[in-house]
Amino acid sequence: MLVLASQSPRRQEILRNAGIDYIVRASGVDEAALEGETPEQHVRRLAVAKAMSVTCAEDEVVLGADTTVTIDGQILGKPESPEEAGRMLRLLAGQEHCVITGICLRSGGSLVIDSECTRVRFVAMTEEEIAACVASPEPYDKAGGYAIQGLASRFIDRIEGCYCNVVGLPVALVSKHLRRMGHL
Repeated sequence: MLVLASQSPRRQEILRNAGIDYIVRASGVDEAALEGETPEQHVRRLAVAKAMSVTCAEDEVVLGADTTVTIDGQILGKPESPEEAGRMLRLLAGQEHCVITGICLRSGGSLVIDSECTRVRFVAMTEEEIAACVASPEPYDKAGGYAIQGLASRFIDRIEGCYCNVVGLPVALVSKHLRRMGHL
């Protein structure tokens, strides 16, 4: 059985839609970035921390995951205020950025750690369009302050890589590792 160390409804939906059975055991890991940490190091560290933070029976595999948005080396986590959400959307508007998800699969004493990067390009946005996004509930529990499957979809004209990764979980990458581990 797969144990998802996350309460993310998006990760749960991705696994459900892919036909992967799972149970949830939420982790309580602090997601703050460490000074000097690259975006990839950040998501991998948090994925491991989440996978290690929940209990695991011998016949279970724990999946920890963390997603961040990065532009020009800057990590954009989940905005905590309307001002921060607006700042993030202004940074992304008219630019290309990378969405990186780190994953960690833990089974017994072994860990599989990996990550996926998807490039996303936003079209230019007006201040009114940014304000409308910020006024919605969408930005506040999503890295980079947007949901590709939500309001922001109308501003994204190109992605290169895994769509599910941008939503919150590179399910093909997870499936590949689960197969290699003999759990799919």
